[in-house]
Amino acid sequence: MADGLLGHPFTFRRLFWSPPMFREWSGSTALMDWVETPTAHIFKINVPGYSKEDIKVGIRDGNIMQIKGKGEGIKEETKDRDSVWHVAERGTGSSEFSREIELPDNVKVEQIKAQVEHGVLTILVPKDSSPKQSKVRNINITSKL
Repeated sequence: MADGLLGHPFTFRRLFWSPPMFREWSGSTALMDWVETPTAHIFKINVPGYSKEDIKVGIRDGNIMQIKGKGEGIKEETKDRDSVWHVAERGTGSSEFSREIELPDNVKVEQIKAQVEHGVLTILVPKDSSPKQSKVRNINITSKL
């Protein structure tokens, strides 16, 4: 109900949900887990059939992590000419996905690492433990400018 009050279903979540936003396109089947530890944010994304060459992870606009995958998917060929395919839903043709995640301010963007293993893309985003300068500052008020 709260989603409907504010229009778009993600608006309510964006305003009151603690992790930063994430977006997904292309009917992505790249399901994701995001866990925060005391030292890092860890993202695990299902990417079965994709190799590391098929996946691109990048940072844009300072803190938006973009994950894209484009590949041939899982191909299963049958050499037997007498075989008849009745259904081919797993990895036929080209498949792609795209996700964007707004990272928190307290991360070390230059130290992000990623690996693909057994159909899972793991992205490790270390946290920056050094204290940030306060964005709050006092302004002196005088009687004349």
